[in-house]
Amino acid sequence: MDMTRGPVMGSMLRFALPMALGNLLQQCYNIADTLIVGRFLGANALAAVGSSFTLMTFLTSILLGLCMGSGTLVSIRYGQRDHGALRESVAASFLLILALAALLNLLSFALLDQLQVLLQVPRAVWGAMRAYLSVIFWGIAATFLYNYFASLLRAVGNSAVPLAFLAVSAVLNIGLDLWFVVGLHKGVAGAAQATVIAQYISGAGIALYAWKKAPWLRPNREERRVRWSRMREVAGFSVLTCVQQSVMNLGILMVQGVVNSFGAGVMAAFAAAVKIDAFAYMPVQDFGNAFSTFIAQNYGAGQRARIQRGLRGAVAASCGFCVGVSALVWVFAGPLMSIFVDPGETAIIAEGVRYLRIEGAFYWGIGCLFLLYGLYRALGRPGMSVVLTIASLGTRVVLAYVLSAIPAIGVLGIWWAVPIGWVLADLTGAAYYLLHKRQLLQTP
Repeated sequence: MDMTRGPVMGSMLRFALPMALGNLLQQCYNIADTLIVGRFLGANALAAVGSSFTLMTFLTSILLGLCMGSGTLVSIRYGQRDHGALRESVAASFLLILALAALLNLLSFALLDQLQVLLQVPRAVWGAMRAYLSVIFWGIAATFLYNYFASLLRAVGNSAVPLAFLAVSAVLNIGLDLWFVVGLHKGVAGAAQATVIAQYISGAGIALYAWKKAPWLRPNREERRVRWSRMREVAGFSVLTCVQQSVMNLGILMVQGVVNSFGAGVMAAFAAAVKIDAFAYMPVQDFGNAFSTFIAQNYGAGQRARIQRGLRGAVAASCGFCVGVSALVWVFAGPLMSIFVDPGETAIIAEGVRYLRIEGAFYWGIGCLFLLYGLYRALGRPGMSVVLTIASLGTRVVLAYVLSAIPAIGVLGIWWAVPIGWVLADLTGAAYYLLHKRQLLQTP
């Protein structure tokens, strides 16, 4: 899809819809583990898989950030119609991210046993969590393959194919989860095995599709030569976007450590509520990524007025959606928690409901923040996205630790720290844009 032409909002929404559906399906990988484990293996197993999900989200965010950053550069080249430079960027980014993915995989296994102390995991939960992670880490290579080629295809306007591969693997994951956990009684390790198998199917499938069906993206021998100038250019986009994504999820991981200190009950409530949270605001996260591709293509093409129209429409659409979702989460928080937790676990459900009603009231804040991340990444200012992430997550982590240590506030302080961080980052990002709009929108 060429988003430098045609209706502004129509282009973004058509492009965003498959991305949103795809990421909702991607959430099903861990959602299926959580739901089946929570129902059939109990609260400790649920806490183990939930804490593993937070860790894996952090590790995935490193690869996702690298892939998103390189995809932004590809979008700019696509808008400039410079296909030679585009293919050189594809070759350089693949080699760079492949090497970093291999390093990440090695470090994950090497540091596995240190995670119990780092995340303050209770001894009753650690055995199951270790069994889950020792399998799930084998899927890091598959995560690289899927996210790299999905970002590449989305960069040139194809968001439908990544959705198709995720749909197949998500359905397979749920079927394998039921078979391994319920039928074969493999426990949490079986849930992890199901996820890894499904991840490899989607990763290998989309890589093969891109190689066979998009030959104009395939670098020739000359374009595959390592050019350090091109590597530096890719790294300038990819590494800072990676830092932004990983800092964001590192902050969440640090908050997970505070949550774990309150025991298995709060861990289980947080594990279930975070899944609901992810489903609730995932569409605006994907809309922010679609918005970023729109901005990058038009930035490369020098379409300044079109960028400004897209920004106004995106803010209105994102806030409107978030207000509607907030109302639904507020009303149905209890029934949603009961999907993941046995109705007899009333204390766990009550804590999850309290979390959802606090976070849900401020979904508009995270919706605007996703747009700001996408805007600065597309305009070649990924460093500003890092600043906003530090403002948001730094506030969240500091307040979570400080407020939760006050006996009269306790775990409630962790829940309130999140929206406060969102709003602070929104104000920072909006102020920077208004002060530097002329320089930001200059043609690259």
